Amino acid sequence: MNTKKYIYPFIIIGLLCGSCTEWVDYSPKDDYRVTDADYLKSEADYQSMAVSVYTPLQWTNQVVPIGDIASDNAASGGENASDVLDLQNIDDLTTNSQNGTLAEIWKACYEGINRANYLYQYKDLNPAGVAVNFTGKEAMYGEVAFLRAYYYFTLVKMFGNVPLFVDKKLGIADSRTLKQATPVQVYTQIEKDLSNAITALPSTDPKNGRITKYAAQALLGKVYLYQNKFDLAATTLKSVIDGPYSLVSNFASIFLQAGENGAESIFEIQYSNTSPYYNWGAVTRGQGNYAVQQCGIRGLTGNSPYAAGWSTNLPTQDLANAYEAGDVRKDVTCLNIEAYKTANPSFNITYQVAPYKNTGLYNQKYLPRKGETSGQIELNYLNNQRIIRLADVYLMYAEALNRKASPDDATARVYLNKVRQRAFGNTSHDITASGTSLRDAIWQERRLELGMEGDRFFDLVRTGQAATKISGFKTGKHELFPIPQAEIDVSGLVQNTGY
Repeated sequence: MNTKKYIYPFIIIGLLCGSCTEWVDYSPKDDYRVTDADYLKSEADYQSMAVSVYTPLQWTNQVVPIGDIASDNAASGGENASDVLDLQNIDDLTTNSQNGTLAEIWKACYEGINRANYLYQYKDLNPAGVAVNFTGKEAMYGEVAFLRAYYYFTLVKMFGNVPLFVDKKLGIADSRTLKQATPVQVYTQIEKDLSNAITALPSTDPKNGRITKYAAQALLGKVYLYQNKFDLAATTLKSVIDGPYSLVSNFASIFLQAGENGAESIFEIQYSNTSPYYNWGAVTRGQGNYAVQQCGIRGLTGNSPYAAGWSTNLPTQDLANAYEAGDVRKDVTCLNIEAYKTANPSFNITYQVAPYKNTGLYNQKYLPRKGETSGQIELNYLNNQRIIRLADVYLMYAEALNRKASPDDATARVYLNKVRQRAFGNTSHDITASGTSLRDAIWQERRLELGMEGDRFFDLVRTGQAATKISGFKTGKHELFPIPQAEIDVSGLVQNTGY
């Protein structure tokens, strides 16, 4: 079976999309549909519905570029000051509640939540009141629990106080009745879902991309870290470290097609290019990864393996300068196009200099490559987004050990240095610090290891460094993004401070 086809078909089923409040993408035309009683009659129905809970993950692809563009890692780039205006405003800290990219992330997450809730609503008895039992049902619900937790985690770290509902799929009658929950309340639900997922999920799954117990443990460890629950984070992340994963020897290979779902991969959002999707009015809702096209080199021609793109999400010189000499991650993360052109004269490279906020650098981790898209090429790149991998877990574990009630700096250094030893190919760059100096070294290593993978902004916010690292950052405002205005208007939500 083609795994990517199986995991993420583009499923829009009326009973999942219809009868929702407008802030979960309600469309009145969905009222003309078959009834709920026509579904969930068999194991196949339940499994298909579970697959549909995965689908909105693909629609959240802009969370990754935002995580770097909002920080000191990347510039928005583009053709001019009005190109990809949503990302320009995020980069310039001038965004407001009309930002369409933020609105799409909000809607995508709540669509995923609503689909998960629908399955939970009929876990014991289907809409006709009949129990449908089958082998693997509890594990399937473990996947659904993880996915709901992931959607809520995305929402709470981006928007703060968000509506929280878990009992059922929302209907029209629920409009304007739900109140925003505090981050503490949202995190409590996330922890509950992930704990349930860990209990139910298998350690391995034969279909790449399906959620396992270790993915749930890794996400729970990250959730604990975001709440400064360091002892719990350390214990939870150690379970992942003891699992079946290993650092791959070649750092660059992680981001190649051949490296997807590899030995280091714990959770990736799956994309494919087998069923081209052409709707430019919903560019993030195809089965391909639109974020790849965004960071390509504008006007690129020649015989290199790379394809042209739109020159957005450009690594900054500040990020490039942060790498020490001999660190292989620098060139993998920041492609200097002029140096690359000079080093490869046989490629006959020509390109258009990124005309806005040009840094001379491009995001090589997700740079578009020839042969990896189809149909409407801009919308159909097959590159998975690497969301959690083992090196990330090593660094989270090291931070938790360093910051827990009784620090264990010796073990923290072991895992920090495992990451550095791969980066340099030797032990001569090992860190020997302890205390707050070790903590700072771990934070810096996260920037170097995970550069252009979408973690930087959220790391700076959760560690209290944002105001000193991001020019123009206003404490008390810019830790969160504005709630989309349509949700304020339709659902009566309270806007975040400063917007």
